[in-house]
Order: sequence, then structure tokens, then C-alpha cells
Amino acid sequence: MNGVPAGHTAAGPAVPVVVTGLGTVNALAHSTAAFATALRAGTCAIGPVTGFDATGYRSRIAAEVKDLAIPTWLPSPLRRRASRSDLFALVAAKEALTDSRLDIAAAPTRVGIVLGATTAGMMRGETALFERIQGTRRRYTTTPLLGMPMATSADLLATVFGCEGPRLVLSTACSSSATALGVALDWIRLGRVDAVLAGGTESMCRTIFAGFNALHALALEPCRPFDRRRAGLSLGEGAAVLVIESAAHAARRGAGTHATILGYGMSADGHHLTAPHPEGVGAALAMRRALARSGVGPADVGYINAHGTGTPLNDGVEASAIRQVFGSAADRVAVSSTKSALGHTLGAAGAIEGLTTILALRDGFLPPTVNLDEPDPACELDFVPRTSRPAELHYALSNSYGFGGNNTTVVFGRA
Repeated sequence: MNGVPAGHTAAGPAVPVVVTGLGTVNALAHSTAAFATALRAGTCAIGPVTGFDATGYRSRIAAEVKDLAIPTWLPSPLRRRASRSDLFALVAAKEALTDSRLDIAAAPTRVGIVLGATTAGMMRGETALFERIQGTRRRYTTTPLLGMPMATSADLLATVFGCEGPRLVLSTACSSSATALGVALDWIRLGRVDAVLAGGTESMCRTIFAGFNALHALALEPCRPFDRRRAGLSLGEGAAVLVIESAAHAARRGAGTHATILGYGMSADGHHLTAPHPEGVGAALAMRRALARSGVGPADVGYINAHGTGTPLNDGVEASAIRQVFGSAADRVAVSSTKSALGHTLGAAGAIEGLTTILALRDGFLPPTVNLDEPDPACELDFVPRTSRPAELHYALSNSYGFGGNNTTVVFGRA
């Protein structure tokens, strides 16, 4: 879409697109309302790992979803089949659909599903393998393995809620679900669907936890993005699902709207397997493309939900990229990382943080970077340290960057 004028798509003038439903499950809360309250309060959900034995690892903390009940509305065969990440997606989607009052049965082929993920049901497969090795499982069965592929979460959503439109699962590392929101926007503007269940889901697993430990990328204490003493990220888990539809479709059925989704930009660093480009070239390009395609100028943006992992390299690069794109306007924009509260949810991060950005616009507040005690003077931005602040916002960005240099920025506007 290079060269497409602002406010247009390859198919012509941009179709207004809105978000009519919100749903989430994460370490802070099991609902959107509770999540908003926790964000405002500056709560941190990062603590000792309990989902598996983390003895022997360098870091032993993460942000886990606790006490989530298996939904009674889920049929028994699907309860047995569903992985932990599947359950997160199902619960988040149910909340989003209830919130939006979307009647899928009225036109099931016009409702699509696009999710982002990386680990999917890996934890359940790992557990089955360990039990077999330890002799507590006599043989493998299909049940623990059916939920391992990333596609199963979208398949289950389609089965349970009756969606018969296009279905897609993306995996572009930690930008996966941000990209999913962008694809949903494209589908609607291209007329392929009227509405999309879009988001991401992720559950903790030993393999990913061990990998980040081996890279020495995990902090020993809850992560502190943009802090002078930052020393790594904290992993998390959860899901967020948004109901995204054309404004015309929402108006015809009398739906309320939480926000508008205006555009997105993508780029690829092509620099390193795990490290961002040191000059933030890809991150800056994703933001520039997102703004251009949204028809929004840097001076119009009041808030950026940063990728903000808390690693020494990432935070400095992202701050530099924001400076490159926003210039003098960077001094007036608030920037925060909610990974300080709910950890890095990998493939689900873009969707959860996109939902966070929508709440900031809708409810008029700046989510804080909760563990930020000593802002890094090299970063030089307003990182909303420790506590939330009221703010009247009109436009906001959500940045998501992944291993391999996969960068996605989504632009939202107030409804």
C-alpha cells in the first residue's frame, strides 16, 4: 500500500471502521471493566510462576492468569479439547460479542475471524510429554495434542459462535495480534465482511519461558520499561478480542461504539533475529505509515501505548523512533508501557494493548508505566510513571514490535 493517499485504501476512499465490542482475559483481570479499573489503579500482576515448576531458572516470575473457570456454556467435548490459550480466546470473544450485541446468525458468512498467536497450546503438549517421560502417563492420547496448533483458537471461535466468514491466524512474533487488527480493518474496507472478531491469545509455556531465560532477556524483578535500571522483560499471558465492523453496519443495527480504528502500518527491519535495528528504522517506518494511512498528524496524537518491553536495547530504540517520527510534538505526547503491569503477552500483546489504548481514549485517562521509578534520561519522553492521569484524548497509537524485526503500529480515534 505504499503511495496510497491518507484516508484511502487500495480500493478507494477509506470506509469508516469502528470497534463495537471489547473482551479480555489477562493477569490483571477477567473482564474489560475490571481491567480498566486495574489499569487506572496502577496494579502490577507480575509475581512468582505457579503454572509449572520454575526451579533452576534464572528468573522465576511472570504475569499469569489465575482462577479462570472453564465456561459452563462451552460444550463438554470442546472443554476437553480446548487448550489454555483457546479458553482465553473463547472467554474474551464471548465478552466482546455480548458487549457488541452482534447477531452472527443474521449473516454468518459476513463475520470473519482473525487472531494473532505464537505459543498456542504448547503448554498442554509439553505437560503430556513430561508425564510420559516421568511414567505418570501410560500412552499418548489425541486430546492433549488437538489444542496445540495455533489455528485451533480461531476454529473453536467459529464453531462455538457460528462464524462462517474468512478465518485466519497470524504469527509474526510479538506483533501478531496488532497485525490481526490491521487485517480485520482491511477485510472490512475491501467489503469481504461486515464484522470481524479480531485479537490475539497466548498462554505461558515452559519452552518459551526457558528460551527467554537462556537469552538472559527476563528480569529478576517485575519489569520496569524506560527506567534507567531496566534489566529485561517479564512474560505474561492472556487474550483480547475486539468486534470490529464498518461504521455503516454498526449504525444500521444501532450498536454503540468504543472507538474508531483508523489505520495501521507495518515494516520489517531485516536486521537481526532478536534485536531491533539500532536506529529504530523499522519502528519509525511503521509509525509513519500508520499515521499517513490514517490521515492523522503527529501533533494530533495524545497517547502512544509503547511496545516497551523493559529490555535495555528495545526501550531506547523505541524512544528514539518516536522522536524521529514526532519531532517537537514528542514533548507533548504521553507514552506508557502496560507490560509493566501485565507482562509481555507475546502474540496477544498487540490486541491487549490495542484494547488498553481504546480504554484510554474512551475513558479519558493515561495508563501508567507502573514500575517506573527512575526514568532513563536518554529516553526523554513523558512515560506516565507509576500512576494514571486524566487526559482528553482524540487519537492514539499502539506499537507492537517482534523478533525478526516485525513491526506494526495501529492508530485509533475517539468514537
